[in-house]
Amino acid sequence: MCTLVVNSVNVIAFTYATLQAIDHTYLLVYGRHVVTYSLRCHFDFLIDQILAYLLISSSSSAATRVDDWVLNWGKDEFTKMASASVVISFLAFLGFAFSSIISGYNVCDQNPI
Repeated sequence: MCTLVVNSVNVIAFTYATLQAIDHTYLLVYGRHVVTYSLRCHFDFLIDQILAYLLISSSSSAATRVDDWVLNWGKDEFTKMASASVVISFLAFLGFAFSSIISGYNVCDQNPI
């Protein structure tokens, strides 16, 4: 169950990051966003924060579960794959934490509404 949650959160985060990359590439090429709205910076910051929280909470939950599996039944192919999934999820968290810092800067750097 924990690895299912980790993988689901990773897929959601990957999809969001891919859409963001497409939007930023479009911005670099054409000079405007694909979809423009007034609260873009706030939305980006909010989603970055939510995904960072989901990634770190699901990763820590799965890490304890994988450790429990290893202690109870030993190390096998499944626990190796589950451990790799947890590591990738922690790396994705680092990326979203950095993105969240940048999004927070963009929110604070705006002119007052």
